[in-house]
Amino acid sequence: MGSDAHVIVKGGCEQLADEARRRLFDLEQRWSRFLPTSEVSVLNDCAGEPVAVSAETVLLVERAIEAWRITGGSFDATVLGDVIRAGYDRTFDELRKVPVTSELVIGCTDIEIDGREVRLPAGTGFDSGGIGKGLAADLVAVEVMAAGAEGVCINVGGDLRVLGASSDGTWTVAVEHPSFDQPIAHIGLQFGAIATSTTLKRRWLVGDEPRHHLIDPRTGRPSTSDLTHATVIAGEAWIAEVMAKAVLLRGSQQAFDLLSADDAAIVVDERGEILTSAGVDRFTRVAA
Repeated sequence: MGSDAHVIVKGGCEQLADEARRRLFDLEQRWSRFLPTSEVSVLNDCAGEPVAVSAETVLLVERAIEAWRITGGSFDATVLGDVIRAGYDRTFDELRKVPVTSELVIGCTDIEIDGREVRLPAGTGFDSGGIGKGLAADLVAVEVMAAGAEGVCINVGGDLRVLGASSDGTWTVAVEHPSFDQPIAHIGLQFGAIATSTTLKRRWLVGDEPRHHLIDPRTGRPSTSDLTHATVIAGEAWIAEVMAKAVLLRGSQQAFDLLSADDAAIVVDERGEILTSAGVDRFTRVAA
């Protein structure tokens, strides 16, 4: 899905890490929009018609619909047309300074699921990248623990899920920001998830216009929020990923209003000021 992955397994048999890697590769083959044979690519190619897919892909689409609902549309997996129009029409490593076009429209509300069949509305495109990374981390972490691990940490492109014990009992994650020499926070988890959205890393040019990958579904354009970074702590990585994007898009004045009582967030605005939600001190040491 256009990202690197990092797997840490504590305890269990030596093959568990290899099995986690194989499983992540399997989900990549199902979900990457950059692979023409993936189930997501087939769904996009056949938009308007029902397509039989795996149980994992049905779950991915269900989570995407739920994400659209809980964020009031701030997260919409059918923004693929807007992503392509912004210039992200290939893997990030292959982006060039060329204009691109797309006729795809947004239509998360009309996705249909019937058993193992999924039908995207005609004229739409499904982008699994963000939510797929988080859900992949969730699925693989649960499967590795079920196979006998004492603890596991799965990080897929910055969407991280931990379960069980680390070597010192608590998984500690450093949250980095390109404008700071040191991590802006250290997050300690015994179980749960962390995800970060930022407008500062995946950037490119279309002509002479700078673009980034974080599309605002309300405008169909790269976000103009005054926030440049949002890290969310939640129970599952797919939720953390969804809420990190929603938090960033909403801007500093409304950044935390969608968070549940169990979630927490750290954001950085365009001036470099660090803001935190209520309850973040349960998990973190935040830089001054």
